[in-house]
Amino acid sequence: MTDKLIIFDTTLRDGEQSPGASMTKEEKVRIAKALEKLNVDVIEAGFPIASPGDFKAVQAVANVIKDSTVCGLARALDKDINRAAEALKSANSHRIHTFIATSQIHMQMKLKMSPDQVLEQAVRAVKLARQYTDNVEFSPEDAGRSDTDFLCRIIEAVIDAGANTINIPDTVGYNLPDRFGSLIAELLERIPNSDKAIFSVHCHNDLGLAVANSLAAAMNGARQIECTINGLGERAGNASLEEVVMAIKTRHDVFPCHTDLDTTQIINCSHLVSTITGFPVQPNKAIVGANAFAHEAGIHQDGVLKHRQTYEIMRAEDVGLHANRMVLGKHSGRNAFRERLKSLNIELESEEAVNTAFSRFKELADKKHEIFDDDLQAIVSDTLSTKHEQLKLVALKVCSETGEIPHAQITISVDGVENMSAADGSGPVDATFKAIENLIASKTKLLVYSVNNVTDGTDSQGEVGVRLEKNGSIVNGQGADTDIVIASAKAYLNAINKLLQSTERKHPQAAREV
Repeated sequence: MTDKLIIFDTTLRDGEQSPGASMTKEEKVRIAKALEKLNVDVIEAGFPIASPGDFKAVQAVANVIKDSTVCGLARALDKDINRAAEALKSANSHRIHTFIATSQIHMQMKLKMSPDQVLEQAVRAVKLARQYTDNVEFSPEDAGRSDTDFLCRIIEAVIDAGANTINIPDTVGYNLPDRFGSLIAELLERIPNSDKAIFSVHCHNDLGLAVANSLAAAMNGARQIECTINGLGERAGNASLEEVVMAIKTRHDVFPCHTDLDTTQIINCSHLVSTITGFPVQPNKAIVGANAFAHEAGIHQDGVLKHRQTYEIMRAEDVGLHANRMVLGKHSGRNAFRERLKSLNIELESEEAVNTAFSRFKELADKKHEIFDDDLQAIVSDTLSTKHEQLKLVALKVCSETGEIPHAQITISVDGVENMSAADGSGPVDATFKAIENLIASKTKLLVYSVNNVTDGTDSQGEVGVRLEKNGSIVNGQGADTDIVIASAKAYLNAINKLLQSTERKHPQAAREV
């Protein structure tokens, strides 16, 4: 028998801190439900003190999740902890995760506090959190660069105060696997009451070592790993959940622990997070990339045909990768459509939403001979993203001809009133974006423009992502259509709508993250 390794997913909190990856309350709930179906042990739903929107999102996740523990992040401040407790109080199972920096550079330069003051505040925070729940996690931020003697002191104190999970973050992705693993082993050995808490790790990927550091920690006694779907996260991202879990499952002969995740749900979760955030998965990404189980070299193909394990160490089916063609077409009925959504763990909140999505499905079925599950994910995300938008695309006409200047004419509904605009550009997409700007004058800066095919084939839907910046606020917009220019207009308007709807947010790293 091996120990259980707790999987703590922070896609909704740390993953959301990727520039432009902000999610709406409804989107967070969709992802949380998918994580619950994946059987994730702990879902960190957000940072309730960051904004009213974050508070409501954590509260909404706490209301609907029944089988996973819902966690809220809080700095080691009374107001943060009280706010987190309020957001989480309706959860079946909840955890408060509080943190304070412990590295010399953070204590001196950021907190301007002495080690003794930091220790005192940490203990106070844990004791306050314990008044709300017996499930309290403490993180010494930037532990990877902290003095080991001080780490031992503060961790022993917070365990005595009631923390039952101790998370050791490699906040800036500075550590190396052998040293990080040794640190976990040393802490477990030196801290007298270490047996009274689960030790956890939260590794960032600045040097591309987040997964390696996390696995080294598991080999040395850590029994919780904090990670995100697709490795989403600030800067270079976090440890990738799918890579951590499948490494442990595939190399069960080596690891002294196991997870309880339903790995067949990994692909669905990956696609959902990618679609909602607009962060595409690179084709050669381990586990969930389009090429992860593809073989092109003749010698590889020959070997796999003779015996799969010659070149495949995992089964594609184990992560949920299988033929995803749906036997639906333009003659399919609403009930068959609804059942397929259900099998994909897609829940629409109202009959109106189902009807809208079904109508878009019918439109797509008229354009495409074959419809795939990924098409459905794109349809639903497109439907939900435009539900409450102030700006909606009504019509678009583009002229692009060899030797002529591309021209776009667009009609946009602004709070129900149709307005038309036109512009020339260096290409059809450029002309379309300029026509939109002529009408709404958003004064935003386009940081990223990307196009990805949803499925294979020239009739595939194109999924366009844009990233806009205005006054320091960064948002992503997504749009999907078989016409790339139309998808581009949808994505641009989606991003503008997010800027219009956004409330002023204190960044979750106001006191730095873990």
